[in-house]
Formats: sequence, structure tokens, C-alpha cells
Amino acid sequence: MIRTNFKTIRILFLLIVLAIVALYTCEQRRASRSWFKTLEITIYPINVENSPSVEAYIRSLKTENFAMIDRFMAREAKKYGLILSRPTKTVLGPEIRVLPPPAPKGSAGILANIVWSIKFRYWAWKNTPDNKSNLRRTRMFVLYHEARDNRRLAHSYGLNKGLLGYVNAFGAQQQQGQNNIVIAHEFLHTVGALDKYDPNGNPIYPRGYAAPDQPQLYPQKKAEIMAGRIPVSETESRMPRSLKNCVIGKETALEIHWLNPDQYRTMKQG
Repeated sequence: MIRTNFKTIRILFLLIVLAIVALYTCEQRRASRSWFKTLEITIYPINVENSPSVEAYIRSLKTENFAMIDRFMAREAKKYGLILSRPTKTVLGPEIRVLPPPAPKGSAGILANIVWSIKFRYWAWKNTPDNKSNLRRTRMFVLYHEARDNRRLAHSYGLNKGLLGYVNAFGAQQQQGQNNIVIAHEFLHTVGALDKYDPNGNPIYPRGYAAPDQPQLYPQKKAEIMAGRIPVSETESRMPRSLKNCVIGKETALEIHWLNPDQYRTMKQG
């Protein structure tokens, strides 16, 4: 009888905790996509390979290194008539010395991704325990790697449950522009944006193109941020140098609530 009661209490407690988490997640999603107040993006650098050169790069970082992210968001928000003139404020947080749980590989199943996201959210809670509300703050954990020729980094993630980013980037000054593209891309995932590229990494037409209606389709001049690449032909694309060469397309604007469905239909028809 006592065992049964203890088991019942434990299950009830677990259900209460899950309900609280679910309610907080819903409120977090509502607050972060209302765009009534500026959303903070906090960058937490991590020297994932314990590299001396990366450590020196991290020490050199300042909040100003990420200012282009806020300029990009403000420029694109103005294009869609967002009342908020400064949708984001990016700040540099302290370096994190504890590595997050490794992200699943691209071939991992749904269950593996769910388990990892739970572990990652717990790790984030444990390693960034502060008094700030996370209703309007996205925490971006940037895992810096040594920059080497022809080196490709693993996939990055932006979680809309928890407003968390897991970003693989190069710890080198010459890569700052493209690092900011990846950070901005993953940040937009946290507020509802979806990827717009195919399994080969090429932008999907038309939603992954910055200017899908231009008379001569190729080459495109800019990248849709959620496609992440500039189409130069039907089968080829290239990485933009910086956020100056990126835009937020109409479909992405709809997904992050910068447009409502009626506005989206009007813009699409016009």
C-alpha cells in the first residue's frame, strides 16, 4: 500500500512538473513572438576543442562583434512594417567551460533528437543559472572550432522550445561575418522560422530565394536567411559573406509573426 502510494505520488509530481514546463514553454513562445518588446540574444562562447588560438579569439570578442545581427534584424523588420524598431539586442555573455551534450548526427531519428533536446535544455538551465527571465531571451551557445582549410562543421540547431541555440562556428576573426549568418539563422529557428533548403543544401525555389520573381532568376544577388546560400544556377549556390548579403523572405516573416496571413497573401499577390 505504501509502495503504491509512493509510486502514485511520484507519477503525480512528474505530471505536475511536465505541466508547468509545458505552460512556461507556451508563454515563452507567445512572449518571444509578440514583438512588442526587444528580444535579447545572449552569446555564450565555448572553446569546444580547448584550442589556444580559439581561446585567444574568444578573449578578443566584444558585444560589437555581433552588432551586425541586430542591424540585419532591424533592417528586415522595417521592410515588413514592424512597429518595433529594434527587434533584437545581442549581447556577449561569459565563456562557458562545460561542454553541452553532443548534438545528434543528421541521420539520427526523431527519438534521439527529442532526448538530446531535453538533455540540452537541462544543461543550459544548469550552466546559465541567472536571474534573467528567459521569456524574451534566446541563449545562443556558440561552439568555436579552429579554422582550417576545407574544414566543414557539423550542423547547428535552434530550439523553439526553450529559446536555445547550439551553434558550430569558426574561432577566427575572418569568419565573423559568416558566423553571424549562422547565429542569425539559428536564432530565427528559435522564434519559429523553418529551413528553406533541400537535402543537398541548395535553396528551395521559390521560398528559399531572396528574389524569386526577378526577370532573370540566376544568379541571385542575396540569400534568404533560412536557406543560407545564394543560388547562382539551378544546381549551384554559394555561402554569402555577411548578413549584408542576406534577407528575410516573406514566408519566413510569416513564420516568425512579422506578417499575419492576410498581409502575407497581399504581399504574395502584389
